[in-house]
Amino acid sequence: MPDIIQLLPDNIANQIAAGEVIQRPASAVKELLENAVDAGATEVKLIVTDAGKNLIQVVDNGKGMSETDARMCFERHATSKISSIEDLFKIKTMGFRGEALASIAAVAQVELKTRKVDDELGSCLEVENSIVKKQEPCGASAGTNICMKNLFFNVPARRNFLKSNAAEMRHIVDEFIRVAMAFPHIFFSLTSNGQQVFHLESGSLKQRISQILGTSYTSKLVSVSEDTDYMNVYGFVGKPETAKKTRGDQYFFVNNRFIKSAYLNHAVMRAFDEMIAKDSFPMYVLFIDLDPSQLDINVHPTKQEIKFEDEKIVYAFVQAAVKHALAQFSIAPSLDFSLNADIQQMEAVSKPVSGDRMESITSSNLFKTFSQKNQAHKIEGTNRSELRSWKDFYEPSAQPLPSDAYTDTETENTSGQLEYTGYSLLKDEQKQRLLPDAILTQLHAAYIVTPTAQGFLLVHQQQAHERVLYERYSEAVHGKQMPTQQSLFPSTIQLGVSDAVLMQDLLPDLKVLGYLIEPFGNNTFVVQGTPADILQGNEKMAIELLLEQYKHFSSDIKFTKREKLVRCVAKQQAIKTGRSLGQKEMMVLVEELFSCKTPNITPNGSPTYLEFKADYLERMFGK
Repeated sequence: MPDIIQLLPDNIANQIAAGEVIQRPASAVKELLENAVDAGATEVKLIVTDAGKNLIQVVDNGKGMSETDARMCFERHATSKISSIEDLFKIKTMGFRGEALASIAAVAQVELKTRKVDDELGSCLEVENSIVKKQEPCGASAGTNICMKNLFFNVPARRNFLKSNAAEMRHIVDEFIRVAMAFPHIFFSLTSNGQQVFHLESGSLKQRISQILGTSYTSKLVSVSEDTDYMNVYGFVGKPETAKKTRGDQYFFVNNRFIKSAYLNHAVMRAFDEMIAKDSFPMYVLFIDLDPSQLDINVHPTKQEIKFEDEKIVYAFVQAAVKHALAQFSIAPSLDFSLNADIQQMEAVSKPVSGDRMESITSSNLFKTFSQKNQAHKIEGTNRSELRSWKDFYEPSAQPLPSDAYTDTETENTSGQLEYTGYSLLKDEQKQRLLPDAILTQLHAAYIVTPTAQGFLLVHQQQAHERVLYERYSEAVHGKQMPTQQSLFPSTIQLGVSDAVLMQDLLPDLKVLGYLIEPFGNNTFVVQGTPADILQGNEKMAIELLLEQYKHFSSDIKFTKREKLVRCVAKQQAIKTGRSLGQKEMMVLVEELFSCKTPNITPNGSPTYLEFKADYLERMFGK
């Protein structure tokens, strides 16, 4: 029998390695950016075309490579960062395995230009399908310029598995943010299809957070800083009011490497106990500096999951550091002029005060109360007649309220119009189950007790409404578009870059659901209209929450983009637990629930109601 085991050719081995390292364009972006940082660059520019499918280019001003190094960097397991087995346990750089460039060259057409600072000429290489097509001296700027073109051009099956440009661009933005956040002292820029997406000047960590996550966080950050002999924890957490309903802006870095850790996230959540709602998630950007020998960063192909030698100590330190920072946060308001240079250009700062202006200021009563001795506590008297009847506000009214006083106000719905039309829509078997003239009762502002001929139903109002909205929106997606209520005064939404890319991708699907949203340039969108049954005036918060829920949609099943969107909208717009409902609202909610195709469960499988039959109730009482 002939031997049947054989070594794979290098080009096939490299393509297999590429499957581990380069799963999508964002994977290549991560590897190339990390190499630029390791090269000591102070400026890193990322340029992509068609979400990286056609071009990914990284230009840095790092130390560059010699002619020999430029050729060797495309070999498998070639690295400048490991020389002995001990080096694996003291890794302080971003990349170290040496797989990335070999894997990229196996599935893309690569052009590399590099020059060391002291060299007169640089080197130019062209590599395709792991084969060096050209290598020659060339003129080049100090540093490295690497272009990766036509990703997966020789593996069409892999290319077909890539998502839409908008989806792949979101992944690229995520990887870019993770590297840029970790190194605020380095200038980063991202250009997509000729348009600049990010321009991040070097500065402090607080400035970088504001540049990336938005200036709304500027005055809402709490500094975390704890130094110990074992490890250091530093960074920022958001004040409790910045907490969101979904996991949003949460970043952990260990030795400047972005990681995902549910364990450490739990430590932060415990530090926020009693400060935020149980279903909310805090914002944080936290860095842990730890001796590399105390952790293993080689346990996952993407190096985003690491193993600590003593997880419990790290957990305790992180929790204590965040708790200590929050305990000190009887935070006094402060102005930080370093974050916005525009403030320095305002007339109040840049122009001197004129004599007339100074006279009007010093003659005011407000100025005198603070300038005269012992007058800081003085408050000017006011017209007492305006306050004469303040006690009347707390006196009970002598006039009895009309019987329908609550009904009219309660029927002002925040998420779906509930107008009572009787039980005409119910199926025959459901009509027999429900009593037509029954009086419904609300319990704990969460449940609706509905009498039936055989007993009663206990309906969960939020989950029932979620089922109703889900079927309504599903019909809109697969058939008739939802009606749109035009806004008399359109509102403007300013989003972060990653959210703006996501919004652009979702606009056609949101239009089907009744949202009329138009791009307004510079990551800004104008909300021209919302679904007709949505309460006007709160569009901005509703859309921001919808984006958060969509980004962090949790399910083991792969849903289409529209299905995810429908489920998120239904969950968001459902009337919440804690809201009082009038008799008419409860009746129409029950009616609409039992006119659904699947009335007994929510889209994610939770029950919408429980049925208690008379014989079961009798058995409970021993009869």
